[in-house]
Amino acid sequence: MNEQPNNETLIQSSSRDLQIIEDDAFSYEGYQVVRGEFFAHTYEPSFTFNANKVSVNTACIKKLPKTDFVQILVNPDEKKLAVRPCQEDEKDSFRWCSATKKRSPRQITCRIFFAKVITLMGWNSSYRYKLLGKLIRSDNELLFVFDLTTPEIYVRTAKDDGKIKTSRTPTYPAEWQNQFGVPVEEHQSNLQINMFDGYAVFGISENTPPEEPKNPAEPQKEETHYEQSSLFTANPMH
Repeated sequence: MNEQPNNETLIQSSSRDLQIIEDDAFSYEGYQVVRGEFFAHTYEPSFTFNANKVSVNTACIKKLPKTDFVQILVNPDEKKLAVRPCQEDEKDSFRWCSATKKRSPRQITCRIFFAKVITLMGWNSSYRYKLLGKLIRSDNELLFVFDLTTPEIYVRTAKDDGKIKTSRTPTYPAEWQNQFGVPVEEHQSNLQINMFDGYAVFGISENTPPEEPKNPAEPQKEETHYEQSSLFTANPMH
C-alpha cells in the first residue's frame, strides 16, 4: 500500500521545484505596502459620499448576506468610519439595501451627516469620495471599517458649455504622490480598532420624505431619503 505524502513532504517537494532561495537576512524595514487604492478593486467593500448621499457597494451587501439593517459610526479623532450590522429595532438603525431578493445597495440622502463629514475632512462638497474598507471582527462582531483619510477623489469640473463633468479617473491626497503606501509596521495596525472607544453613532430618522415621481405610473427609484436627527457618543450595543 502506497503511503500518502504528508504536508512536510509536499512543502519540501514544492520548494525543490520552485528553487526557493533561503535568505535569513531579508527584512521588511524600509518597505512600504502598496496602497490597495492603486489597484482595481471591483469586489472590495467601498463606501461613497456623493451629492449629499452615502452608499455602500454591492460587495458589502454580498459579504453580509443576512444583514438588512446597519448603523454608521464615526471616530472623528482617528478619522475612521464603521458600518455595523444591527437589528431593525435597534436605535439609529437603517436599511442599507433594497427589500428585494436581489438586495442591491441603497443611496441614502443625509445632508447633515454629509456636511459634517465634509467639514471634518476639509473635502469639496461637489466632488465624489470613495473609501475602500475591510470586513473585520471586533468584540466578536463583524463590521466594515473605512479610513476617511484615504479617499479616492473624483473631481467635477464645469465644461465650456456649462455642463458638469465628473472625472472617471480618481485622484488621491497630495501626500500620496511621493510614496507607494505606508511602512509595513504602520500598515499592520492601521485597521485595528476598538468599536467601543471613541466612536459616535449617527442617529438617522426618516423625517424627509422621498420626492414623488413625475409620472405616478412610474415606480419609485431605489433611493432612501434620511436626515440625521441626533449625534451622540454611545456604546452601540445599547
